[in-house]
Amino acid sequence: MRNLERDVVIIGAGPSGMTAAYELKKAGLSVAVLEARDRVGGRTWTNVIDGATLEIGGQWVSPDQTALIGLLKELGLETFDRYRDGESVYISPDGIRTRYTGEMFPVGEHTAAEMARLIDLLDSLAAEIGAHEPWAHARSRELDIISFHHWLRQQSTDEEACNNIGLFIAGGMLTKPAHSFSALQAVLMAASAGSFSNLVDEDYILDKRVIGGMQQVSERMAAELGADVVLNSPVRTLRWAADDGGADCARGTEDAVGTGRFTVTALSDAATVTARYAIMAVPPNLYTRVSFEPPLPRRQHQMHQHQSLGLVIKVHAVYATPFWREDGLCGTGFSASSLVQEVYDNTNHEDPRGTLVGFISDEKADYAFTLGAEERKRKITESLAGFLGDKALDPVVYYESDWGSEEWTRGAYATSYDLGGLHRYGADQLKPVGPIHWSSSDLAAEGYQHVDGAVRMGQYTAARILTADAHNAPEAAAAVVGS
Repeated sequence: MRNLERDVVIIGAGPSGMTAAYELKKAGLSVAVLEARDRVGGRTWTNVIDGATLEIGGQWVSPDQTALIGLLKELGLETFDRYRDGESVYISPDGIRTRYTGEMFPVGEHTAAEMARLIDLLDSLAAEIGAHEPWAHARSRELDIISFHHWLRQQSTDEEACNNIGLFIAGGMLTKPAHSFSALQAVLMAASAGSFSNLVDEDYILDKRVIGGMQQVSERMAAELGADVVLNSPVRTLRWAADDGGADCARGTEDAVGTGRFTVTALSDAATVTARYAIMAVPPNLYTRVSFEPPLPRRQHQMHQHQSLGLVIKVHAVYATPFWREDGLCGTGFSASSLVQEVYDNTNHEDPRGTLVGFISDEKADYAFTLGAEERKRKITESLAGFLGDKALDPVVYYESDWGSEEWTRGAYATSYDLGGLHRYGADQLKPVGPIHWSSSDLAAEGYQHVDGAVRMGQYTAARILTADAHNAPEAAAAVVGS
């Protein structure tokens, strides 16, 4: 058991926790990162499966993700373009397969007009409400107490249009059924990407990948931190108190907002770290895995019960060659009614083999997991073949990313609030409790639930602690002089 004394202890070695630690150490504070897994990277993970290198977690970079792009440059990591030459495939609700080019699905004239109108409406709301404080907008409650499913149908009677628009947010991003989260949560998702139009444009939101995999972002920062990163070390207890014995802070009341001087002790399986600040850099659904002493404030306890992760199966299918390209297809396919709702060419940089990645979300993922492994694989590859032809039935490597069964994640891609939760609790999600700060992509504004959002939150949290530390420095100096 290691006993460490540091300025800051960080719980979680994903991109957010590693960025916070990296920035704090550069600024001169000492850090220790405690990670439950046997690796860094959190929800980014590059692994070799049956000889194929697969990005099991987050992987894409879009042009607006400037925080991530800047960090990639600083760490010496390069990117490559996602393959997109050729036609895409759309499968309609009645099972008709159509090849097409451009952004808009090849739907009927009325459905196309309704989709365009809904996109414009969501773009307008995203611009008006924004990503930073959607809960503060005059319409926040109105939009937060109606599900996205029902809100769409208030705007349009075209069911195909509603399902297709819902696909981009529900299955494509929040990985929850559209009836389980609010229209306000959908607007936040759109605003976090710059607009709903950006989410619709797969050539924008899925623009580039990191050569060698996104997990390298965390790995390279970990290399800089060295022994300050402790793996296989889940934190069981976080104990803290105000150094001046302040009763309110020690009880963890809502007035404890991260200023003043504290001592915090993180007790994990492999190390005990005593520090002045702590960062919980894990998704909110994992906060309850830690016992806080004293308990968190009532507001925090309530809020965390209204945040949950979605469910998605990310399917990787590797083939001897990218056969779809020979047929003039780019590998992209969409269908709100198919088992696999989205498929993309995910071939690695300069790899002669071809890789497809498909996504099965929310209730469709529920169904898929009721099947045995072989039957599930058969139905999934049949769904891929529906887009790209019978050659998709026989991959040489097949793997399903199942974050829902992963002990230290328990879902994907990120947490979102249940119906009515965002306007009720959003303003409190980043408020420190005494010395404890919160940092993850789940809490980001720009880049929400993306690696870029994790990096932004790590940078923001590090800056906030540095500001608090500078505020407390004169008090510390005065105490030394007075002694």
